[in-house]
Amino acid sequence: MKRRHFLSAATIALGFSRQTALAEQSFEVTRTDAEWRAMLSSSEYKVMRKEGTERAFTSPLNEEKGTGTFHCRGCDLALYKSETKFDSGTGWPSFYAAVDGAVGNKSDISLFGVRTEEHCIRCGSHLGHVFDDGPKPTGKRHCINGVCLVFRPA
Repeated sequence: MKRRHFLSAATIALGFSRQTALAEQSFEVTRTDAEWRAMLSSSEYKVMRKEGTERAFTSPLNEEKGTGTFHCRGCDLALYKSETKFDSGTGWPSFYAAVDGAVGNKSDISLFGVRTEEHCIRCGSHLGHVFDDGPKPTGKRHCINGVCLVFRPA
């Protein structure tokens, strides 16, 4: 087998297993694929339901500095408080902590290595990834796709 064929097959298999693992979980808010497609834009659907990533520095929420809460676009669950937001310089909205009990994590195994994927605990929507290079007090950087979030001012 040629290397590029092996890598293509491995990428497809890993993507399928990641989608299957999340799909097998039970969430409070569930919708059919058609319902998700009807309520989300194509970019929101790609990120939230297919574990894609928006381009860096494209989300207006990256510059949001108001006081309030960032909610899941898929089910309106409060995910991150504005006081935990910081400028990571990565081009995505970043937070050092999620609202208690609002997000779930799973391993994201890809050709880039193993990362920790983060999803909404209520509807299962993919949000982004969490890394261990954030500021105090947690040392975490929740690097979140802006298309997954809705900001609600206080």
